[in-house]
Amino acid sequence: MAVGIEAINAYVARARFDVAELFRGRGLDLTRFDNLMMREKSVNLPCEDAVTNAVNAARPLLDRLTAEEREAVELLVVGTESGLDLGKPISTYIHHHLGLSSRCRSFEVKHACYGGTAALQTAAGIIGASPVAAAKALVIAADAPSAAARGTYWEPSEGAGAVALLVGREPHVLELDPGASGLHTFEVMDTLRPRPDLDYVDSDVSLLSYLTCLERSFAAYRERVAGADVVDSFAHLVLHTPFGGMVKGAHRKLLRAHKGLGPRETAEDFTRRVAPTLRHGARVGNLFSASLYLALCSLLDHGEPETPCRIGLFSYGSGCGSEFFSGVLGEDAVATAGRMRIGAALDARRALTMAEYDAVTELGGDRAFGVRDLVVDTKPYADLYGDLFDGAGLLTLDRIENFHRLYSWS
Repeated sequence: MAVGIEAINAYVARARFDVAELFRGRGLDLTRFDNLMMREKSVNLPCEDAVTNAVNAARPLLDRLTAEEREAVELLVVGTESGLDLGKPISTYIHHHLGLSSRCRSFEVKHACYGGTAALQTAAGIIGASPVAAAKALVIAADAPSAAARGTYWEPSEGAGAVALLVGREPHVLELDPGASGLHTFEVMDTLRPRPDLDYVDSDVSLLSYLTCLERSFAAYRERVAGADVVDSFAHLVLHTPFGGMVKGAHRKLLRAHKGLGPRETAEDFTRRVAPTLRHGARVGNLFSASLYLALCSLLDHGEPETPCRIGLFSYGSGCGSEFFSGVLGEDAVATAGRMRIGAALDARRALTMAEYDAVTELGGDRAFGVRDLVVDTKPYADLYGDLFDGAGLLTLDRIENFHRLYSWS
């Protein structure tokens, strides 16, 4: 029985900032810029958070459903490392503002950047086991960076947004290969958020953990899938993308370890099978739990895959957990994703000046986890709000009353 992604959409925020300008403005070493393989990053305004990112990614998918299909959404799973309460999941807010049926499971999962895949695999298992043939799940990977990375080398790579996936038994986008997963996990302190105002990153440990997990999870995949070959089995590879340079290095190590390929062959393979997955990320930045699925959107928009075809996907989450899995892109996967016009949304973002970027990112800390009361004042960035949100029909944070977050449509 086929189960997988029926439709996909990304919310890439409404503002952007030039990454090279950020390097210069922060006095960062420009010799490290090229390794990011980034041009710009998406930026949330202070009236946005993980909830608004999630809703604004998912609503266009739901708007394309019939009333009966919407009613068939009986599961909402949100993968995030930007939770807003230790008990109440952000899925409750998202469920409400999307107007989903009350006959719906709703919960949040967390494992750093692996959270989106944890949500997808959970949803696929539940939908696959459901006796209701028409049952669907809505999976959303959504995050919003804090201001804690300000002035560090991680700040340029951190994007903002979400990716929404409609999961069911008509997987026009990606039919998951049942049971074809290689897993690898161990305890490590590479990146963490112990407080809302603190991001801790051990860059060297994180890089080594990512590389170890990629190699060992693919080895575990080969144990489950007889004859699997890192080159011959997959038309494309889609890897978790903290930044493009990390993916390029990981691809090189994987091919060296499993195929013994030299530099020229590896570079050609990267250009053909991996580079198209990085084009959206080069304009958005790291979307944390949604990073892998933005890379999938990028492949569909830029890779010209000859569908149907099998692709390999690698998901990594700090702390750490990882999974290498596979699926088959449907014949109309490219057209299905293309209808969401993610590229046009990227082009429509407004470029920020350094002063505007500093102002909105500093104010963004006001709506962080643990805030008890807040009235979101858009006057300090009234020009931006008016240009990007007035009349756009997007969900925004309006205020917080006794920890309860209240949202409104722009």
